[in-house]
Order: sequence, then C-alpha cells, then structure tokens
Amino acid sequence: MIVTLTERADTDAVRRALTGLGLWIESTERSERGPVHFVIGRGSTAVEPERVAGLDGVESVSQSRSKHPRVDAQGVLLRVTDQIVLGEARPVLIAGPCAVESEEQITRLAHRLAALGVQVLRGGAFKPRTSPYDFQGLGAPALAWLRRAADAAGLAVVSEVMSERHVDEVAAVADLLQIGSRNMQSTSLLAAVGRARKPVLLKRSMAATVDEWLHAAEYLLVHGAAGVAFCERGIRSFDPSTRNLLDLGAVALLAGVHRLPVVVDPSHAAGRRDLIVPLARAALAAGAHGLMIEVHDDPACAESDGAQALLPEALADLGRVS
Repeated sequence: MIVTLTERADTDAVRRALTGLGLWIESTERSERGPVHFVIGRGSTAVEPERVAGLDGVESVSQSRSKHPRVDAQGVLLRVTDQIVLGEARPVLIAGPCAVESEEQITRLAHRLAALGVQVLRGGAFKPRTSPYDFQGLGAPALAWLRRAADAAGLAVVSEVMSERHVDEVAAVADLLQIGSRNMQSTSLLAAVGRARKPVLLKRSMAATVDEWLHAAEYLLVHGAAGVAFCERGIRSFDPSTRNLLDLGAVALLAGVHRLPVVVDPSHAAGRRDLIVPLARAALAAGAHGLMIEVHDDPACAESDGAQALLPEALADLGRVS
C-alpha cells in the first residue's frame, strides 16, 4: 500500500495515525517538490484502504497488484468431498499412520479412527526420507490398501505425491493430494499436480516465508487445482527442543486475514507425542480449520516417525473437534 499525503499535511501526525491503525511504514519517499509517500510494509495489520484514505492529511491510497490473484480469490471454503468441506465451522480431523505398512494395518486403523470422529484417512505410499536407507514406502500396493480401507470405514483419503510420474496414480485414489514440505517449491511437480484438477493439501516448506507459500499455491491454481488448503507443519528453528517450530502466527494470518483454509500438523511440528494434543488445541484457537495427526496402534514398531505417533485412543484427549 502507498499512502500519498497532501502538500499541507502534518507528516508526523499522519505517521502516528497510520501506526495507530497497526500499519508498519516501510519507507518514506518524497520527490524534490512533490508530496510525501508512505510505503506500508507487508507485515502490517489488514486495514481497509477507505479507512486510511479518510485520515486527515491523506490525499490518496493505492495498492500494488497482487502477485497471487487466484489464491486471493479462492476463499476459505475447500470442498474435499461432497460431505467434507474445509473452512466451515466444524474443524476437519485428518489422521492415520505416517506410512501404510500393510493392508491389515491400515484397515484396522481406519475403522478405529472413523469411530473417533476422524473424517480423512492419511497414509503415505511414497515416503520422502532424509536418509536413502530409511523406509521409503510400499508404493502402488499401499495406495490400493489405503483406498479400500477408507471406503470400508466411510473416510476420505489424503496421500502425498512425490513425483510427477506418480500424479495420475495418486490422483486415482486420493480425494486430497498432498504436496510435502520438501516439494513445496518444486514448480514442475506443482504444475503436474494442479493439472489433476483435484483439491490439494500444500505443506509449508521448513524454511519458506508465508509469501513463498502463497506463491506455491498460485502455481497449483494456475494449472487447474480445484483448491488449496495450507498445511502448517512447523518451520526450522535454532532450538532443538522440538523437531520444528509451529508457526501459529502464520495460521492466524492465513485463516483470519487472508481467509484461506488452514490445516495444522502438530505431529511434525513437535516430533514428540506428548506435545501433540496441546499444540492441536492451540492451533484450533489460532483459527485452524483442520488438524492432521499421525496415529499408529503400535508406535514402537512403526516403520517411520513412531516417536511422534499417537495411539488412536489419545485422539479422545482433543475432545470434540467442533
């Protein structure tokens, strides 16, 4: 936003008035004989331009063109299935194991989770891992098991797409396509997933700014995605006490100011199961429209991320997500 002052304006008084509205003045510009211009920073509180224009000493207010117009126009509601809509009053609960380990395992978990109020079953068939020696997922068979288990329990499905060559395969099974943190800025993958014309769960990269996150969503929408939900899963921090730093400020900003659907993954943020429930409650208080939680019925034997997986009955500690 650029605020242009009248020639006789009291510059200091206008500056104080703008600050009082919660606006950060990024810079002040003045041509040799022209008026003063205040350039408002992006970290400012959302204020209607008409309110700024009404201040004494303000001649005009102009806003730069948005670099992510499709995201701005999307709105807060994202339809996952005919029955499940993110952004409505009742939060959506997404849960399941980090990875699908067998058909018997995912079927057993799906029924237990459905009884606890879960609406979307998560599970990785293709797993991006830091080490090439770690469990990488079971691939196509796991996708089929995931779909059959979800259908039997009356759940929707979300699963990650790791590669452009897997887009059609995952899209044939999942109601919600997930872009993982490591791939948030893989523009070729974003374009391919967008062309599947399904809703997408876009996880924030561990070092991405909110602006970069919004631009990644714009890639998806430009290429045809049916909508984007933003998944906050923690950003990299200097403090090793938790796996990542859960950015609830970004949750409040996207949900409350940008009016976009937001899901929070406290499992990856904390990396330890004893913090997941309090972080989940905090996320809902900050405005999250959904939670994505890793659940395993035998965490000690999990192929991946067992230390951050809740037992199914621990979901009851969240109370009713409504």
